[in-house]
Amino acid sequence: MIANHQVVSQEQWIEARKQHLAREKEFTRLRDQLSAERRALPWVRVDKQYMFEGPDGEATLAELFGGRSQLIVYHFMLGPDWAEGCKSCSFWTDNFQGIDVHLAARDVTLIAVSSAPLDRIMKFRTRMGWTHEWVSSAGSDFNHDYQATFTREELELGEVYYNYRWTRFSSTEQPGISVFYRDADGTVYHTYSCYSRGLDMLNGAYHYLDLVPKGRDEPGPAPHMTWVRLHDSYGA
Repeated sequence: MIANHQVVSQEQWIEARKQHLAREKEFTRLRDQLSAERRALPWVRVDKQYMFEGPDGEATLAELFGGRSQLIVYHFMLGPDWAEGCKSCSFWTDNFQGIDVHLAARDVTLIAVSSAPLDRIMKFRTRMGWTHEWVSSAGSDFNHDYQATFTREELELGEVYYNYRWTRFSSTEQPGISVFYRDADGTVYHTYSCYSRGLDMLNGAYHYLDLVPKGRDEPGPAPHMTWVRLHDSYGA
């Protein structure tokens, strides 16, 4: 419960809301500026060959675009020997459902990639009732090269490179987003990747929680997602 919160008249509330609205507009303008700067970042040509396995067979990175010129990859935490997918990645993925047709209309393909074998991916996808595209990078360096999968040997040596810095992890899998562009001759470029709190932009549920009085209700300076469950595991 929320106790002893300030209560004012409607007129006072309107005045407070207008003051906060000015700050919101400032944030919106800054976000637009950052988005423009993100799009203006330099690209890296992807010369390495990656192969993926999907329901329709093997595919190259260029083929994952599905005939479009822009590709968003969500690095979903599901390791080769995991019984089920990461609950936090699943929370994010619940937000992907139904948007693929809108993204396709803007020349964008959204796809999830995991290092688990395809049969494990498809089993979990069916359980969750998801319809988005999802492929396996098993046998490929793709997830490792884009800072989403680490070897046991790397973890045992100490720090791994994640979110553009060296840090320690106990898990071989971490979440991330990578963006690619394919030009008219089929050349693929890496344009952007983000990790950790940079993924917040893709979780609409969190933005809704930011609107309500209790917010995300995750005490501390960093997110503590202990409350999150797979959507079929909350109970009544």
